[in-house]
Amino acid sequence: MKIHGIIPPLVTPLKADETLDFEGSSRLIEHIIAGGVHGLFILGTTGEGPNLSYELRRRYIDHVTETVNGRIPVIVSISDTAYAESLSLAEHARKAGAHSVAFTPPYYFIPGAPELRDFVKDMAERVALPFFLYNMPALTKLPIPLDVVEEAFQYENCLGLKDSSGDLLYFKKVHRLIAERDLTLLIGPEELLAESLLAGGSGGINGGANVFPKLYVSIYEAMRAGEQARAVELQREVLELSCRLFTIGKHGSSIIKGIKGALEVSGLCERHLAQPFRAFNDADIERVREVIETLRHLPNAELWAK
Repeated sequence: MKIHGIIPPLVTPLKADETLDFEGSSRLIEHIIAGGVHGLFILGTTGEGPNLSYELRRRYIDHVTETVNGRIPVIVSISDTAYAESLSLAEHARKAGAHSVAFTPPYYFIPGAPELRDFVKDMAERVALPFFLYNMPALTKLPIPLDVVEEAFQYENCLGLKDSSGDLLYFKKVHRLIAERDLTLLIGPEELLAESLLAGGSGGINGGANVFPKLYVSIYEAMRAGEQARAVELQREVLELSCRLFTIGKHGSSIIKGIKGALEVSGLCERHLAQPFRAFNDADIERVREVIETLRHLPNAELWAK
């Protein structure tokens, strides 16, 4: 079945000693599923995947797939600097019962165009699960060229692409490449969710849906029902969340800190992040609490409820 809809990029709940918070993770998963989402995406950027040990990643894959128990698809990011480690994570995800995997180009040592094409070919031929390409140029320093995307779309086990570039022109060009193929195109930046759906996108992998899944699902459902005015109204509220919550921190980790801070305020899991990041201090958590209370007084208050 084609993947579509709102697929939150699940945070990785941690304890203060950077071990997995299994109870918090279970609460979070149940909260998100109850919000009507269509899948989960784990160990990506919002999930701090590259900052986690391989052992912890494997344990989290096991915990998430066991907790979800087939109710919705689980997509596992296997992005890594090492090709062999990506393959190993993919095989673990397969054994755990994940639906599919996603991968960026390798980072640190940046592949040239021929090397990137060979990398995608090798991954497509060796990964046992269906896969998504994952375009995240802000962190990988390499946007996936359209000709590489088009080649990847030829593989039977390619499901589509997750685009976190924020470049809607690129997004539209990828949609053009899909043509009549039964492929999925998902947007990362939640500020562009409604606009991406209007441009032919299939859904969103949006961080704020960890906290307020019903809001994002409502945007998706409104667009599917042809209620564009309603979707635009809700999209403005997502922008309020982005501008208020994701700007409390001042560094590259501010979005993850904002989401985890909001989850702690909501009683779902704690604020802790993996090294080298640091969680919000108590003063910042109070600012998060104030923002959440403000958001819950917006016109669609029922979508901001716990």
